[in-house]
Amino acid sequence: MSRNSERDHLESARRTLEVEAQCVALVAERLSGSFTSLCNAILAAKGKVVTTGLGKSGFIARKLASTLASTGTPAFFLHPSEAMHGDFGIIQKNDVLVAFAHGGETVEVNGVASYCRRLQVPVAGITGKLNSTLAGLSDFVIDGSVSREACPLNLAPTSSALVAMAIGDALAVALMEAREFTAKDFAALHPAGSLGRKLSRVRDHMHGLESIPVVSPDDGFHDVLETVTRRNFGIAAVVSKKDGKLMGSISDGDVRRHLLNADARALTSVARDFMRASPRTVTPEALAIDAVTIMESCQITSLFVVEHGAEGRLTGLVRMHDLLAAKIV
Repeated sequence: MSRNSERDHLESARRTLEVEAQCVALVAERLSGSFTSLCNAILAAKGKVVTTGLGKSGFIARKLASTLASTGTPAFFLHPSEAMHGDFGIIQKNDVLVAFAHGGETVEVNGVASYCRRLQVPVAGITGKLNSTLAGLSDFVIDGSVSREACPLNLAPTSSALVAMAIGDALAVALMEAREFTAKDFAALHPAGSLGRKLSRVRDHMHGLESIPVVSPDDGFHDVLETVTRRNFGIAAVVSKKDGKLMGSISDGDVRRHLLNADARALTSVARDFMRASPRTVTPEALAIDAVTIMESCQITSLFVVEHGAEGRLTGLVRMHDLLAAKIV
């Protein structure tokens, strides 16, 4: 490959990206009250968002439905051809339709929009032609027009496809923010894969109270040593018998150091004499990745899990080993 062809490829790519970036920027400037009204209609709807489109617009509509469903807004993609052959039953009166068609004259898409008008289901049309049939059928018209396609022939849907997808993303994000959708909500909807693992919660990986080493503050040295040794955690929780609250911790290292420092007196001591007060804790609902961050910053390998912050009852233990095995990091 010659240097000239490499340069031509880069120039072509940069020109494409510049044209598309300009088109998206213009859409941002001209967003109007129709967009706000559509957001409000979806937020008020008791049903779902149904998206539709054919060809490349269909892929964009499918992507919007997927994004909405994963960010707190129930949504479903309806293929317009399938709708015309029996799938109209998917649409219910409490739904909202979002239809994509750049030219606004796709017969199947307009058929879905017409059906929704008869059913009195709100219709949003994302189209590049404001005088099109789809625009006329829509309660909310979102202008997806572009000055030109990035395609050198000005034919292949390039800029227009990107603009339509960007409008869909803008809609999804606006609804996320309106619903105050959080990272914990996101984690609940993404339990599998690397994203789900990183957004999983401590309760998904912790060892429950019944399986971790626990001693009371008045337990003797021999009982503490036996508990720490018998359970393969390398640490024991010191817990109040009265209310189940975490009072401190004793690691196998603490046991050895106490033996060295106290000599024979260690054998007559009790847990409260050599426990570490106020150990690091985390709540069951905390993100697992946050637990990793705490352990890394404090240079420790485990965290006790307590309800409602440091003053809550002990519920378990989470270890760095378990989080690494779960590929949280």
